[in-house]
Amino acid sequence: MKAILTWHSIDASGSVISTPPEVFAAQVDWLTSGRVRVVSLPNLVALPEQDDAVALTFDDGFANFATHAAPRLFDRGLAATLFVVTDRVGLTNDWGGYPEAGIPSLPLLGWSELGHLVEAGVDVGSHSRSHADLGILQGPKLADEVAGSAERIVAELGQRPRVFAYPYGTVSDAATHEVERVFEWACLADLRAVRSTDHRTRLPRIDMYYLRNLRTLDAWGSVTFQAYFAIRQALRGPRQRLRTTLRRRRMARPPAGGKSPA
Repeated sequence: MKAILTWHSIDASGSVISTPPEVFAAQVDWLTSGRVRVVSLPNLVALPEQDDAVALTFDDGFANFATHAAPRLFDRGLAATLFVVTDRVGLTNDWGGYPEAGIPSLPLLGWSELGHLVEAGVDVGSHSRSHADLGILQGPKLADEVAGSAERIVAELGQRPRVFAYPYGTVSDAATHEVERVFEWACLADLRAVRSTDHRTRLPRIDMYYLRNLRTLDAWGSVTFQAYFAIRQALRGPRQRLRTTLRRRRMARPPAGGKSPA
């Protein structure tokens, strides 16, 4: 079984985007135990579906990637892709200027720090310009979030990103079409393995939040393992739709000053 794994923040807050540092260390130990191969995302896509291999990705570009994740990855020689929100680099994850309930407000890496990580071998991909919900954008706004983010990475880091991750995992045909035009691959938030039939710009990922228990990791690729994620995905669907509805209502509602969120 081959899969794309994803983390967000490596911190001890206990939020749904957080993996405690000691849990992350144990996960890295498992990844280097020989049970699976760890390869780059482009190399993973090219492998046969039955191979036991994974690609490692990190969303948002949290500052704690440099302090808690990168040193362990470098020490073990593991490749990783870091998806950054280009207009929020050096700021926080308060997307649109609003903190999200249950999510800690945390600092994001700056361009200088990202440059050092690129020099060390980290692949930087795009997570849009502002972490916008691409499922509802059209026309120039959609193009700006996608192509504009790629151009910013080129300008700041001197290399063109090849991979994109959809904010919130939300997507539309229009978003996929725009991403296809700019990037070679793109990732969703579906909790399952990568299949040979998956479109190159709609690749699923497994959130490592659900693999904090190493006993679950030890069942890698088994029927039990895949059933666990099928159930998780089914339970996650209604919650995601509710969060998406509430988020879109909030973003459509002007704040007290009368201006829409940035």
